[in-house]
Amino acid sequence: MVLFNLFSRRPDNLGPVDGKLRPCPNSPNCVSTFATDDAHKIEPLTFTDSPDAALARLKTVLLLQPRVKIVTATDTYLHVEFTTALMRYVDDVEFLVDAQKKQIHFRSASRLGYSDLGANRKRMETIRRAFVARSP
Repeated sequence: MVLFNLFSRRPDNLGPVDGKLRPCPNSPNCVSTFATDDAHKIEPLTFTDSPDAALARLKTVLLLQPRVKIVTATDTYLHVEFTTALMRYVDDVEFLVDAQKKQIHFRSASRLGYSDLGANRKRMETIRRAFVARSP
């Protein structure tokens, strides 16, 4: 298993394209606010304060999570890596701020494997609860 992680490189196809995050693969180890099918669809984060304040709050929430690393941060986009405790698998999570709709879209996907047993969905719902709890 450790060898799998050694060969699990950061994807080179991350980041927004035409104002959206890339689609999930067909495998059940990904959730996205841009997905339309029930297996992958999850609701975006919503905010009432400014986009800058919402993104700052999200960064705080993320940095309070275990085994997290912010890889890329701009004023509208975040790429974050989460590493699992036992097997050290890496999941890539992207966030994209939609200032007009006052939403933060996201995509959370495992780098390896087929099923994540719902880990990405569970993580994102935990982040949602923490984000809402810190709302003004």
